[in-house]
Amino acid sequence: MSILTQFAQSYDYNYDTTSNVDPAVAAVAVGGVIVFALITILLGYVVHSYLVSRIFQKAGVETWKAWVPIYNIWIMLELGGQQGFWAVLLLVPFLNIVSLVFMYVAMYHIGLKLGKQGAFVLLAIFISIVWYIWLAFDDSKWPREKVVSPKAVKATATK
Repeated sequence: MSILTQFAQSYDYNYDTTSNVDPAVAAVAVGGVIVFALITILLGYVVHSYLVSRIFQKAGVETWKAWVPIYNIWIMLELGGQQGFWAVLLLVPFLNIVSLVFMYVAMYHIGLKLGKQGAFVLLAIFISIVWYIWLAFDDSKWPREKVVSPKAVKATATK
């Protein structure tokens, strides 16, 4: 008898799937995991929205827009010079990958507007939370474009 045959004959193929865990204990454990996940998601949402609201404040955008889930991404895309509709396409499978690329391009432009180097976008890609914290709490200023009021345009047109 070969050694492989010996191992094959000595292996126990009994697959007993019964468990000694009480179903009530298992239900409490699963419920605990679900509650922990929900609290973590809620905490992540609050932190993200707060950081985005600080960036919006620098850009002169109303801070309440940072707390609306899809709309905050729409505004971020527009601040970065991209089309806002890519925020909605983040919800569509396979198109979300293309949309994410546009989001990173917008983050690149937002970083440039706040005086960061081009390589700063690597933080946005690999460690987004650090990118948000850095831009939210540093002393960078959003560049103010010269805005012409409609009254000034109308006054020069009548002359």
